[in-house]
Amino acid sequence: MIIRPRTVPPESSRRPRHGKESDDELGEARNGREPGRPERPASFEEIHILWISEGMSCDGDTISITAAEKPSLEDVLLGLIPGLPTVHLHNKLLSPTQGGEDFLAPFRAAAAGQLEPFILVVEGSIPNQNIIEGDGYWTSFGNDPDTGQPLTVNWWIDRLAPKAWAVMAIGTCATYGGIHAMAGNPTGAMGLGDYLGWGFESAGGMPIVNVPGCPVQPENFMDTLTWMLYHAAGTAPRPPLDGMLRPEWIFERTVHDGCDRASDYEQGNFATDFNQPKCHAKLGCWGPVVNCNVPKRGWIGGVGGCPNVGGICIGCTMPGFPDAFMPFMDEPAGGELSSAIIKEYGDFVHRMRRITAMALNLEPEWRHNGPHLTSGYEPPRHPHQPIRSAAP
Repeated sequence: MIIRPRTVPPESSRRPRHGKESDDELGEARNGREPGRPERPASFEEIHILWISEGMSCDGDTISITAAEKPSLEDVLLGLIPGLPTVHLHNKLLSPTQGGEDFLAPFRAAAAGQLEPFILVVEGSIPNQNIIEGDGYWTSFGNDPDTGQPLTVNWWIDRLAPKAWAVMAIGTCATYGGIHAMAGNPTGAMGLGDYLGWGFESAGGMPIVNVPGCPVQPENFMDTLTWMLYHAAGTAPRPPLDGMLRPEWIFERTVHDGCDRASDYEQGNFATDFNQPKCHAKLGCWGPVVNCNVPKRGWIGGVGGCPNVGGICIGCTMPGFPDAFMPFMDEPAGGELSSAIIKEYGDFVHRMRRITAMALNLEPEWRHNGPHLTSGYEPPRHPHQPIRSAAP
């Protein structure tokens, strides 16, 4: 492949940071780059994607993206989308290799600084290796060729992330810790931003790009990856991210904004069990406050979306998931008050709308089969036609 020179940031900015940054520094980092720092342009003809799912992971995000259609993973890899660089994907479930050292070869080369450019995709939460006393590890990826001992996922991230042109976290486990990071967990699991530091900057001058979801919605990730690849080709700016490093155009709206049952909420029509086609806010749905586009976009082929098909939103795309949303089937905090207020308002509005609907369900009186036209129509008068006066 063609290797193009790139600017490597100073060692101080590439080292994973675990300390507390100031609010200003954190804000600058989450907005993409330091004020005044120029964006580092790229123009790559080929790029590798090194995908590690050896964190605390079920591989559900990898499985999810195989259902993407717009664009599909196959279209990206086969070069069917104009303007993208040639993409080489290295994912253990989707790799054409037989595994083992053949599969590990590009990862070892990248860790040694012999493979570039590449995008590092991390799936699964990152355990805290520092809390282990003595020998042992939480999760590993391959073995050290010299000692034969397992290499921890932490070892790989420490070496690959600073060298990566871009770093992406896929799924809520990788972005914010997810299920494995809930209260009482023994591993000290965390998201990639917590591990590398929220001020982390890749070799391409970008912060971590977080695409949460449990699992990730297929097109949400493929949309973001495609934008990143256009940026790698030099034909698009970096994708805009929100304060939690999520793609803004995907996560700026709430579940409630795109829910099929949002009108039921407005009118105070709340379900008391899951068999009723009404709003599920009182059954534990957190849709009004959760940033997610799934009800609008669907899951596969535009179909699905938790509340749309009778489920509830449990906030799986949010940094506070799962602890902040448990117990899942209980009415959300504040829901009783808000639903009581909206119930009074909704009942009144619903009654007024029924009165309006009754009027709109009546046909005008001139629609009849009688002998005279009563619609109010008057034929136009010809300009030269004399005006006939009525007889005295």
